[in-house]
Amino acid sequence: MSLAPDLPLSLEFFPTKTPEGAAKLRVARQELYALKPEFCSVTFGAGGSTQDGTLQAVTEIMAEGCPAAPHLSCIGQSAQSIRERLAAYRAAGIQRIVALRGDLPSGYGLGGEFRYASDLVAFIRAETGDHFHIEVAAYPETHPQAKSPLSDLDAFAAKVKAGADSGITQYFFNSDAYFRYVDDLLKVGVEVPVVPGIMPIISSTQLMRFSDACGSEIPRWIRMRLQAFGDDTASIKAFGLDVVTDLCDQLRHAGVPGIHFYTMNQSTAVLEICKRLA
Repeated sequence: MSLAPDLPLSLEFFPTKTPEGAAKLRVARQELYALKPEFCSVTFGAGGSTQDGTLQAVTEIMAEGCPAAPHLSCIGQSAQSIRERLAAYRAAGIQRIVALRGDLPSGYGLGGEFRYASDLVAFIRAETGDHFHIEVAAYPETHPQAKSPLSDLDAFAAKVKAGADSGITQYFFNSDAYFRYVDDLLKVGVEVPVVPGIMPIISSTQLMRFSDACGSEIPRWIRMRLQAFGDDTASIKAFGLDVVTDLCDQLRHAGVPGIHFYTMNQSTAVLEICKRLA
C-alpha cells in the first residue's frame, strides 16, 4: 500500500521514555512498514537531551529492515561531540541524517561552536564527505524566529549551499503556502527536493499546542471546527482524516517529490489516509 507507485513516503517517530511506550511503538512501526517507507527518521528531546535514545531507535528500525535517519541538533554542541556522534552513526551503518539547529535549552546562552544548521551541514560534509544523505528543515510559513520570509529563504539556501541534499517541511494545512515557498526557492536558484511534512489531526489540544510553538498556521475554519467538537474525539479524528487526506491528494496531484508523515508514534491515522489515497 502506498500513495502512488512513484511517490516516496517517509515516517517520523520520537524516542519513547518507557518500556511500555517502546513496545507500543514497535507495534505501530510494524503496521506502518506496510506502506514501504523510503526511510524513517527519529527525533531527539529538547536541547538534544535524548540523542542516545535517538541512536538506539534508529538502529532498531534498521534491524527491522528499514533505512533510518537520526535527527542531529547542533546548538550548544562542540565540534568534538558532533564528530563522535558522526563516527557512531557511520559505525552503525547509518547513511542519512536530518541536520537541524535545534532549540536552545531554557536559560542557555548562544554557546557551542555551531550557530546555524548550515554550520552543521558544512561540518558534516567536511568530516564525512558524501557518506550521508543530509535532510534539512524547511518552513513554508516562515520559521517563527526568522526576521522575514526572504531571510528564511536565504537560511534554507545557505543549508543547501553547505551541502544539504533535500528538505523536509514543517507541517502545514495550506497547500498554497508550500507551492509558493517552492516557487520562491526556485527563484533564488535552490532546486533540491523539498518534501512536504504532514501532520495527521489526532488531538485538537495537541495540535493547537504544537502549532503555537512551531509557527504552523491552523486555518481559522479548521480551528473553529475543532473547537466546536469539544471533547468529541471521534468527530475530531474523522474531520482530521478528511482534511489531511484532501491536503495529501492536492500535493500528490501537484507532483511533490514525496510525503513525510509526522506519525506521533501512532499508525492508525497515517494508514487510513494512505488507504483513502490508494
